[in-house]
Amino acid sequence: MIGDLTVLWLAAFPLMGSPGPATLSLAAIGAAFGYRAGLPYLAGIVTGTIGVLLMIATGVTGLIVAQPVLARTLAVAAALYILYLAFKIATAPPLAKAAAGRDHPPFAAGFALAIANPKAFAAIAAVYAGQRLLAGDLVLDAVAKIAALSVVIVAVNAAWLVFGAMMSTLLRDPVTARVANIAFAVMLVVSVLLALLTR
Repeated sequence: MIGDLTVLWLAAFPLMGSPGPATLSLAAIGAAFGYRAGLPYLAGIVTGTIGVLLMIATGVTGLIVAQPVLARTLAVAAALYILYLAFKIATAPPLAKAAAGRDHPPFAAGFALAIANPKAFAAIAAVYAGQRLLAGDLVLDAVAKIAALSVVIVAVNAAWLVFGAMMSTLLRDPVTARVANIAFAVMLVVSVLLALLTR
């Protein structure tokens, strides 16, 4: 099992941790608002992404995909929300001013983005379906994969928030901060477009 777990993690970390709507939004929020202010949003991203993992493990995603209208509605809602989030990031004040304000992204915003993130569904489904940890027992295999992939979800998302927060020390200058926030917002929008186009 240790060898299979290692293979699962070797596949999961780069695939699930690569740039996408959730990871880029975490980096942008870390850069725009700082690590501490981004923790509720991180908790939402982690909880929502684990929710995606549970939907994949239990087969709920198959029911959603079987309803084209529902799938399209969720995709449009997700895209609109991510555009709104990109706007909030692009217009966020420099970190010193943002820290004094109360307009930090909440838990619900992270949860909503994670649940509607097309990249999360694709990456998690690929890793989940592509590996077996306990061949003799489907239920224990599912529980083991959920536990192992939950570790990856927490680690990669926390790392992106830390990365953004580390950049925030370089972004004290208002002009530099504005350019960085706009760049993160553009990358977030592009990542969503790419995720939707490659579905």
